Amino acid sequence: MATKVAKIWESGKAVMNGWLAIPSGFAAEVMAQCGFDSITVDMQHGAQDFQSMLQCFQAMQAHPVTPMVRVPWNEPGIIGKVLDAGAMGVICPMINSKKEAEALVTACKYPPLGARSNGPFRAGMYGEATSYQSTANTETLCIPMIETKQAVKNLEAILDVEGIAGVYVGPSDLGISYGLAPKLDRSEPEILKAYDKILKECSKRGIYAGIHTGGSADAARCIAMGFRLTTLMNDSGMMASFAKSCIAETRKGSKGLA
Repeated sequence: MATKVAKIWESGKAVMNGWLAIPSGFAAEVMAQCGFDSITVDMQHGAQDFQSMLQCFQAMQAHPVTPMVRVPWNEPGIIGKVLDAGAMGVICPMINSKKEAEALVTACKYPPLGARSNGPFRAGMYGEATSYQSTANTETLCIPMIETKQAVKNLEAILDVEGIAGVYVGPSDLGISYGLAPKLDRSEPEILKAYDKILKECSKRGIYAGIHTGGSADAARCIAMGFRLTTLMNDSGMMASFAKSCIAETRKGSKGLA
């Protein structure tokens, strides 16, 4: 059965993605019932490890969200392990060439498309009448990150690799590679030009572009540009932002606080 992400993409609409940096099943459970279409556990820059990722997946199981993971790196051991644990999408950082994209697909897919080892210890528990192995290659989403000037240069070759479902833009690292300050909400001409290329080349091939954003306004702008998956900050960022806002409003409206 196709993932919720794939169904939304096929309908022509955009996916709203949540992001988990906090290693907590309860945090995952809270986020999963907020209305996101997919939730990504961040094993690269968040505080997550494999065990906490597994707990997050278990906590999200009761909710209609597609469980995804950003893996730490393009390494077949961890990629296979998160898929075996039930990840339905793998976002992989720093894919800069066709060769690296091919290695990612090889790690994500069973033969003959790839070389993933068989052993879906958890993922196989939730299949339908057909076995997990027979549908995994088409249902699991392989998503390389485009976040460097080199990746933009090699974009066409990366996108032409069979097995890629979409790409995910990392605005902070992309900006750094162009000599700019790291931030999410970007409007520099050279970055917008890169976005335009990414969106056009993905559209030509019938695949989808996602992006990390700095909040709801930035996400809405990116969707209007043509991005079909947007991430609204992460759980820790949302918590801090709302807490700061509440504190500021309370201090403004009260004379009794220090």
